[in-house]
Amino acid sequence: MTELAAAHTGVSADDMLVCSTGMIGVELPMALLRQHVGNVSLSGDGGHDFARSIMTTDTRRKDLAVSIDLGGRKVVLGGAAKGVGMIHPNMATMLAFVATDAPVEQSFLQSALSRAVDDSFNMCSVDGDQSTNDTVLVFANGQAGGDEVVAGTPEAEAFEEALTFVCTSLAKEMVRDGEGAKKLIEVTVGEAGTMADARKAAREISTSSLVKAMVHGNDPNWGRIMMALGKSGADMDESKIDIFIDDIQIVHEGKAIPFHMDSVVSSMASSPDVRFRVSLNLGGESATAWGCDLTEEYVTFNSAYST
Repeated sequence: MTELAAAHTGVSADDMLVCSTGMIGVELPMALLRQHVGNVSLSGDGGHDFARSIMTTDTRRKDLAVSIDLGGRKVVLGGAAKGVGMIHPNMATMLAFVATDAPVEQSFLQSALSRAVDDSFNMCSVDGDQSTNDTVLVFANGQAGGDEVVAGTPEAEAFEEALTFVCTSLAKEMVRDGEGAKKLIEVTVGEAGTMADARKAAREISTSSLVKAMVHGNDPNWGRIMMALGKSGADMDESKIDIFIDDIQIVHEGKAIPFHMDSVVSSMASSPDVRFRVSLNLGGESATAWGCDLTEEYVTFNSAYST
């Protein structure tokens, strides 16, 4: 594959990277690839076409670009991604590509990408399952000119913020388009004793099948949130836990408090996004994870995937 693509684009095969998703154990159709690789065109405005071309069970393309000011020069970061099933950290069945015209020092670029991925793709889940293929790539060609972006500078801080924004936006769009999904679930766990506790608690809640089913039915059954929180292994004190659904508090100090059921149900039903906020009240760390509801369509789609 690298040799075919390199011959078409006029670069070395060593400069080509292979990315692939699909049914596990099924060989790639190399005859078709050899026949049609020459039909791929390269252009400065081909980003949207590229994002569309990598779709599989995705229902819409996932791409965006942002521009930022780095010391008086405008630079652009653009990204595209695909993947809506078998999505679970540390990533799975997903491909994501980010490119920038900023000149960025390589070791900083790698470390910035790792941090961005930890806060984005590694905090999203569609169904709790993983696969044999996952990739996130970032490219910096330096065409914007100027001094190289290096760690420890204001330019590096601005660049990493933009990179994290692009990765987070793509990760959320993947989950929002999850197979059969109707709603995006955003879970923020705050006031945790450690970042590790905040992350695993948020991830556990966002991936719980019972939580996902309750969101599908617009059912504010907070006991399921507490259940998922408890099995996460995060350090907690039940008597200190507060829980909010769409900013409506329903639990204080580990106990249910009076709330208007119809208002919470209406809030969950009227928006494509449902937000859970859990305060552990043990420290100062916070993390956010994203998931989606569990629907009949997901079961139907995956019950006959190969047939």
